[in-house]
Amino acid sequence: MLMEMLNLSLPAANRFATDYLAGSAELQSFFHYNFKNEMDYVHRLDELQNRNFMRNELADHIQSFMSRYAHSDQINANIDKLRQEKSVAVIGGQQAGILTGPLYTIHKVISIIKLAEQKEAELGVPVVPVFWIAGEDHDYQEVNHVYVMNNNKQEKWLYPEKNLEKKMISEVCINKDLCYSWVKEIIETYGETKYTKEVLAFAIESLKTAESFVDFFASIIMALFKGSGLLIVDSGNKELRKLEKEYFMDQIKNHREITSAVHEQQQKTEAAGFANMIDISANAANLFYYDEEVNERILLQFDPQSGGFAGKNGEVTFTFAELMEIANEYPEKLSNNVVTRPLMQEWLFPTLAFIGGPGEIAYWAELKMVFEHFGLQMPPLVPRLNITLLERSVETDLEELNLDLKEVLISGTGGHELKFIDSLKDREVEELFEKVKANLAEQYSIIREKSGGIDPVLMPMLEKNESILMNQIVFMEDKIVEAVCRKNDHILRKFTRVENALRPGGSPQERVWNPFYYLNKYGLNLISDLLKLHYEFDGTHKIIKM
Repeated sequence: MLMEMLNLSLPAANRFATDYLAGSAELQSFFHYNFKNEMDYVHRLDELQNRNFMRNELADHIQSFMSRYAHSDQINANIDKLRQEKSVAVIGGQQAGILTGPLYTIHKVISIIKLAEQKEAELGVPVVPVFWIAGEDHDYQEVNHVYVMNNNKQEKWLYPEKNLEKKMISEVCINKDLCYSWVKEIIETYGETKYTKEVLAFAIESLKTAESFVDFFASIIMALFKGSGLLIVDSGNKELRKLEKEYFMDQIKNHREITSAVHEQQQKTEAAGFANMIDISANAANLFYYDEEVNERILLQFDPQSGGFAGKNGEVTFTFAELMEIANEYPEKLSNNVVTRPLMQEWLFPTLAFIGGPGEIAYWAELKMVFEHFGLQMPPLVPRLNITLLERSVETDLEELNLDLKEVLISGTGGHELKFIDSLKDREVEELFEKVKANLAEQYSIIREKSGGIDPVLMPMLEKNESILMNQIVFMEDKIVEAVCRKNDHILRKFTRVENALRPGGSPQERVWNPFYYLNKYGLNLISDLLKLHYEFDGTHKIIKM
């Protein structure tokens, strides 16, 4: 498919990310490396060479974990690369959204792959792309839905199976028959194209071997990206957490220092005028315990009086020694929170760079002193690529409506649509209605004055009568406007098409629409076509014309 890329400067999703992209010196002080400085990657390589990693154990685990998903020579080559002493990784992650979740997940994967390619060429060392599936998260509401178009409006379709337990997403089983019917209905909303049968078959094939949400997600991602050599890990995988036991023990020993370091760093970000991103109590242990009896993930708190640990509501209690024993003997029962996940990732992988979204970059700024406590430095944090797919038909609508693409991406089409509707109104008719309403109000004012002297009981009835007549006039006025709009419906539909495509419901396209809409329209090769493009990690918004 012929594609063309346009770079636009747009404000980021939050003020912190906007300032970070702009190279704010104050914000840079919250990080160890500047992602825009090429020499910082050389310094990062030097730092990583002085550390030890469980390369072979990690490569063995990834090889085993990925064996059930799509294979390729590139994947095998990258697993071998990971074993090499000088190899490094570009890593980023996301929750396992159903049907991959919104487009930005795909954009993050593309970001990881393309940055790894670029840095390998620049630095002359093996660089492996790694996607970290946040399977230990338990926010089911974040991953259980897809947005579809219904009556020219976005509509949230929930996966029909309820999950009321605080299970890790890795542990949430998937009902294949139920999911098959649901996926089929979703793809039907996209309309029949020459690719529909192939895309539906692809989704169903990915579902066949899936036991959980993570399985379904990983099957799709690996089938779409296998040619790139992408490696994946699931943070909720029990075998992976067996590799993490020493690190869990370090976290338990240093839990007070970790929490203090976050609070101290937060004072610095607050002083710079930014609200805290991480909600952390003074006695946070920054670890979850997975209780199999109640099938729930319980956030642990430190109890200063006993020196032990307990669930927030007393669900479980452990002495320090007991929790250390769990970490050593049953590490699969422990998992990280928002503070310790980046730390665990840093211990496991020789991370050259971390790809993050706007929110992630803001909360990593609060972790600098946590890393320093363990003698580590945070990797360069590279903002993921922000991408909008611009279809030719939508581009034509933009031109015909004389709309500015940048303005639409920031603000949508609502203001321009209202101006257009206003331009259609007959000013003479508008003035007549205003006179009628003013006359009515004036006459009723006189009638109220007269009636009050006759019988005050009539006043409520009179006011209601006036209201009914006024509403009827407004009703007729609206009907005339509706009739004018109907005559221009073909133009108003274009406003709606542009809004739905580029700024649906006031949000960026990549945060709402699912990749399967585009796969259905352009085929499964869309992903490989996107990977062929050259991307600069310069903070600009990428418009890809298709």
